[in-house]
Amino acid sequence: MRENYVLHKLHSLSGIIPVGFYMAQHLLLNSFSLAGPSKFNGVIGFFSNMPQHVLLLLELVAIWIPLAFHAVYGLFIVARNGDNYSKSAYKYRENRYYRWQRWSGVLAFFFLCFHVTSTTGFAKARGHLVIEYDAWHSLLTHNGYVFFAIYALGMAACSYHLAYGIWNFCIRWGITISEASQEAMAKVSAVAFVLLTVLGVGALYGFINPVFQQQEAPVEARSSSSLAPASNAYDSSAIRFR
Repeated sequence: MRENYVLHKLHSLSGIIPVGFYMAQHLLLNSFSLAGPSKFNGVIGFFSNMPQHVLLLLELVAIWIPLAFHAVYGLFIVARNGDNYSKSAYKYRENRYYRWQRWSGVLAFFFLCFHVTSTTGFAKARGHLVIEYDAWHSLLTHNGYVFFAIYALGMAACSYHLAYGIWNFCIRWGITISEASQEAMAKVSAVAFVLLTVLGVGALYGFINPVFQQQEAPVEARSSSSLAPASNAYDSSAIRFR
């Protein structure tokens, strides 16, 4: 299979619109966890109350189809193109971007597979849905914060892939032609990477913030069993909105 100019352009575009836009707003909505359980569950409740056929259509058109294309064709590009960074010959900034863009994409692919099968409709079909605040708290604090570390690493990979995907997109689409404009966009991408990573990790911290646990304990008379994950962390019967 040969690389295709049109597919390359569409692959670049899909990484920004709608996949990149969805990721940014997804992290922003998840950051409501920093405001407490009721605020985050309110966001979840908004989407849950939407007509299911409308929500399904939006997910297919704006998320799943573009994401599947971007991921599959991206893996094809990675498999077909070798690493072009070398300290002896190819040691330019662009070569480093090329390497980390592809490595972060592969890591993001496996992370998203884990995320989707653990926390969305796939998990719901198995009766192990993780979506509301308490369930996220249980998941991220399970086994010594192993899942928190996995999500933080995956979030950083996705953030880097999107941030420097913007840099690559601007070159591929002829937006930044001069060296000066590419240098400026590289700085924008660096800032975007930091902001997205901070936003994502901040959202994760919101789920484990001990302040919220102390605030809710007297009201809901929580026992230690409410924070015990294992099978309970994925128990769909625990999903509720306040």
